[in-house]
Amino acid sequence: MVVTLLAGAAPTWKAPAQLKLGELQVLELREADPALPAPPRPTVEDRLGPLRLRSMEPLPDGRGWRFQVQALEPGHAMIPGLDLGNGQRSPELRLDVPRTIPFGGPWVGFGGGNEDLLPAIPFPWAWASLLLLPPLGLAAWVIRRWRKGSAKRHLHHAAHTFRRHWPPARRDRAALDAAHALGRELLAARFGEAARAWGPAEFQARNLGPWDQWTKSLDAARFGRTEPPFPAPEPLVAALDARGDSKGDA
Repeated sequence: MVVTLLAGAAPTWKAPAQLKLGELQVLELREADPALPAPPRPTVEDRLGPLRLRSMEPLPDGRGWRFQVQALEPGHAMIPGLDLGNGQRSPELRLDVPRTIPFGGPWVGFGGGNEDLLPAIPFPWAWASLLLLPPLGLAAWVIRRWRKGSAKRHLHHAAHTFRRHWPPARRDRAALDAAHALGRELLAARFGEAARAWGPAEFQARNLGPWDQWTKSLDAARFGRTEPPFPAPEPLVAALDARGDSKGDA
């Protein structure tokens, strides 16, 4: 008689009229008749029909079970009768899950898959570029210093080359022309390109006596004469160092 009574009775569901897509919501399976024993634990795993089962616990009064579920598909969700293990089955439960995502839109955060991808966050190039300001500033300072010293480096190199090849070891025309070109290169590095064409008058006007002798000695050597003799390289370079004229002085 008791078995027949239990088979004819069934707990009831308590659920909202609609489930919100993707949100966690609570369903209750309760035995409302106090004369009947509480329903045992239903045999469920990770789903209640199409709903994902996130947790299950007994009701505080011990008269049933509370299910925390999540709907991941829109439409009509039907929970079939659950086997309670004592000959009872819960009634079927039908719930409506309205669509809250535009048709064809990505279902971000609803169950995984290729469509469950958050939009890519663009790399903050504008902010990241601020990190380049210190090295760019340092590079600009180094380049400025390097360019500022390029004239001095060129002058130093021209003076070093001139000292190595002056006076010319031979008095043939090719050796004299090469020595003359090195001297003019040194003058141009110190005074500017106009110095390549300076003659005795310009050297005398700028108190460059050793260079006046230098140009006259080259002219004499081209005609086989030894007077005036070639000046030593040290006075020639020293005369450049002693001058205060800026590059391009004419």
